[in-house]
Amino acid sequence: MDSLDGPSRPASPRSAWLLAGLLAATGATHFARPAVYDRIVPPAVPGPARLWTYASGAAELACAAAVAVPRTRRPGALAAAGLFVAVFPANVQMAWDWRRRPLPYRAAACARLPLQAPLVWWALRTARRAAPAGGAAGGSRPGG
Repeated sequence: MDSLDGPSRPASPRSAWLLAGLLAATGATHFARPAVYDRIVPPAVPGPARLWTYASGAAELACAAAVAVPRTRRPGALAAAGLFVAVFPANVQMAWDWRRRPLPYRAAACARLPLQAPLVWWALRTARRAAPAGGAAGGSRPGG
């Protein structure tokens, strides 16, 4: 059932590569500029913020690698959708923390909130259009 984007069809390699690139770039920034992410880890999350910054960056890099490889694209894209949902509280925290900053900063922080939904949709669409793990793109499982 693909009511949002029409009948099921093979994944667009370009779309999957763009998703993988986005995940890789954002994952890398968690290691290059961790303090930026440390500040938006919600206080209710147990443990040091830096641990969560590195863990979420590693998760984004792992999802990027999985989405980039056709054989692991489906589970990687599903994991990416889950990750996009999981990091939403950090985006809410950022919007709250930046509520008294100058307008451009507040606007950027608030704009991230509704952008999470299209990212989840993109990852789910990529998963739906990917071949089953271990299968060929557009093919079916043997004996099934």
